[in-house]
Amino acid sequence: METDSPLESGHGSTSIADTVVTKVASIAAREVRGVYQLGGTVSRAVGAVTQRAGITDERTQGVSVEVGEREAAVDLTLVVEYGESIPRVAQAVRDNVIKRIEGITGLSVTEVNIAVDDLYFPGDETPEGPPRVE
Repeated sequence: METDSPLESGHGSTSIADTVVTKVASIAAREVRGVYQLGGTVSRAVGAVTQRAGITDERTQGVSVEVGEREAAVDLTLVVEYGESIPRVAQAVRDNVIKRIEGITGLSVTEVNIAVDDLYFPGDETPEGPPRVE
């Protein structure tokens, strides 16, 4: 039995779960210089609550995938560091996500859609100071 997919052979087939592809895409995106974090403003806020409750994994925020028998499609939401070229960061993320998913899973990546939701400015994570009222 000849096949084009490395996930199938004459001795059986291999299936890859969505969660595996999600984690690979998340790690691959974070490897790119200029990516501050994944997830949009709303998804990060909701993710912080659900993570504390033990419902979700912070590493997969901002990543959505569709996985078939041989192909995968990825949607990413990013926060880019201020001063970085957004088109350069987006293309570098797209290239790295495709390389990692195809290399690790054997799936063919059909598309990687990227939404840049916010910019990170140094100092954004520091508290604003004491509240004005108690």
